[in-house]
Amino acid sequence: MKQNKANTRRLTQLALLLALVLIMSYTPLGYLPVGPLTLSLLTIPVSIGAIVLGPGAGAVLGGAFGLTSFFNAMRGGGNMTSILFTIDPLATFVLCFGARLAMGWLCGLCYRAVCRLAPQRRRLCCAAGGLAAPVLNTALFMGLLVLFFYNSDYVQGLGPANPLAFVVGMVGVQGVAEAALGCLVGAAVTAPLLRVVQK
Repeated sequence: MKQNKANTRRLTQLALLLALVLIMSYTPLGYLPVGPLTLSLLTIPVSIGAIVLGPGAGAVLGGAFGLTSFFNAMRGGGNMTSILFTIDPLATFVLCFGARLAMGWLCGLCYRAVCRLAPQRRRLCCAAGGLAAPVLNTALFMGLLVLFFYNSDYVQGLGPANPLAFVVGMVGVQGVAEAALGCLVGAAVTAPLLRVVQK
């Protein structure tokens, strides 16, 4: 009976975070255009789920984020991904969905790894987990972008000197802003939330 109650509560929490991902995906809060890329705040509910509910939940939430990103690309709503979709739809699916699913799963694993190193430092662990989501999202997305599309006319038209210069130039302030926000939310929101959920 107690186990069923815990499972129901866990599923409810996952459903609420999933609803938040979907709502953010279709409002300006989810994707903020910044030049050719889009500043994504969707890593925040993904990291919260990965920290509070574990890597599996992080993967589900990351996968939902990835699917909304891919649908956005399909309907022409994503600046860069919409163009990439016209070049190679399958590679764009892996870029949008695969990177985000892996990000959610790895975020949960990073949180657990930091907790093993500093078990008494809950806020530090949460900050690390919150930071991991945007860093992993950027690293995986840009890595797959270079792997699949670096030699495309579109990317070459952006004038990259080499793949590293391309990644650094594209990420810039956006990557730093996403990382700082993820870390801040991880420390300020997720640590107290964990105390409530684990009661």
